[in-house]
Parts: sequence; structure tokens; C-alpha cells
Amino acid sequence: MKEELNKSYELILGKLTVWFETIVKNLPNFIIAIIVLIVFYYLSKYTSRFIKKIISKKIKQDSLVHIITRISALFILAVGLFLALGVLNLSKTLETLIGAAGVSGLVIGLALQGTLSNTFAGIVLSFRKSIELGQWVETNGFSGEVVEISLKNFVVKEADNNLVLIPNKSILENPVKNYSLTTKMRVFLECGVGYDSDLELVESLTKQTIANTFSQIKSADEVEFYYTEYGGSSINYLCRFWIDSENALEKLKAKSRAIVEIKKAYDKENIDIPFPIRTLQFDDKLSLDVPNTVENSFSNN
Repeated sequence: MKEELNKSYELILGKLTVWFETIVKNLPNFIIAIIVLIVFYYLSKYTSRFIKKIISKKIKQDSLVHIITRISALFILAVGLFLALGVLNLSKTLETLIGAAGVSGLVIGLALQGTLSNTFAGIVLSFRKSIELGQWVETNGFSGEVVEISLKNFVVKEADNNLVLIPNKSILENPVKNYSLTTKMRVFLECGVGYDSDLELVESLTKQTIANTFSQIKSADEVEFYYTEYGGSSINYLCRFWIDSENALEKLKAKSRAIVEIKKAYDKENIDIPFPIRTLQFDDKLSLDVPNTVENSFSNN
């Protein structure tokens, strides 16, 4: 029994001696690894601040700025960890970590495919100069002002003040009409006048009225006017002109204003804007004689 205890004691002492010698032997590498980790920790800290300062000028969403800075900080820390493990000659451990990270990343990516796609799409949209907060866009069947680009949704406020949340992935995969990228919009106005109207007068009066209504139109020649068809009750025309506008609401207001001014001008010149009229024609005279049966029924009562 005593001999077994002595053997166990010697075995443990031998293991501790080997470990101590290994620690002493690798002590410089251990100190260097700690220094590397400390350096990369502060490097990630100051780098994330620098990146946050830069991207905050281009991205107005705090959530996106936060995740980008965190990703950059974690990337720098991961590089420092791998270098520290390399200094400690733990290459096998390093390979195991890389392999585990790859498998874990694949599993997480498959499980969160939709969420991750929207997240990366939100990051891409935040860097796009063609889509920014405050702009008026039309996409996926909705039209309104861009009020938020989060990590998950693209938020649009419509003209009726309702908010529409569209997945970021849908924005990248579908066409987007951005009204705010251009400073001008073309207004289309369709109307009709009576067949007895002076068509040359109608054309000149309409073009001049539009030119007088909008200051950005310098002369009546800038207004396009085309007669399009002989309608059922009127001769119809199409009028087109440009206005200074960056959203669809201003375009709608301009069209409404043009309709009001054109109606006033037509009223002054007695130009008729026909509307459909239904005429009822009776070929036979209506009989006003009351049948005898009805008279008898009244008399009996």
C-alpha cells in the first residue's frame, strides 16, 4: 500500500514538474500572447470609434451604425485571438476553432437565412446614395417618404400618414422609383371641350394659362398640347408640362392647381367642357285613363 502511494506521489510530482517546466519554457510566448490580446483589444476599441465616426456621416440609422461598429470590433478581436494562439503554438486548437466556427456559421446561416438576408440588405441600402431618408419613393406597390431603414425593414410613410414596413430583401430584388433624385416632374392633364369650340383658341388659352400659373414655365411654348380624339361628347386633348418637384405630392398639387385655373379661363371665354348627358325618349304617349277595375275597387271601398 505504501509503495502504491509513493508511486502515485511520484507520478503526480512528475506531471507537475513537466507542466512547470513547460510553463517556464513557454512563459515568454505566454506574455507575448497576452500583450497581443491587450493590443488588439484597444485597437478594436479605437477602430470601432473611428469607423462609427465615419459611417455616421453617411448612415442615419443608429441600429445599423451600432452593428457595423460591433462587427468591425469583433473581427479585430478575432484576428488578435488567432495571433495569440499562434504565438502559443496552439495551431491545432486554432484549426479546431476555425472548423467549429465554419460549421456553426453554416448552421446559423441556414436557420436564419431570411433574417440575415434582410440584415445584409439593410446594410447595403444604408450605403446607397440613390435611397436616403426623407426621399419620396415608389416600390413594391407602395409610395411614400422613406422614414427608416432598419436591419430588418424598409419603412415608408404614405401620403395618408400610414407607415408601410417592407422587408429589405424585397427592396433590393424589386424596382424602386425615386422621385427625389430628379428636380423636375412632368404633369399630364387630360380634358375635353365641346365640338362647337374654337380649337385654336382652346390650345393657346390652355398653354398660356399653364405658363401664367407656374413660375418655372417661362413661356407658353414650353407647354405641350395635343388633341387626341373625337370623344362621345367632346374633343379630347392631352396637355403636358414640367414643374419643379421632388415628390409625387407636389405633382398632384400642381395638377389640381392647373385644373382650377383652366376651368376659370374657360368660363371667362365661354368654352364648354361637356359631360355625358342621358336623354330619355318615350315614343308612345302614356295613358292617363284609370282602368275600370281600379275605379270599381275604389268605389266599393
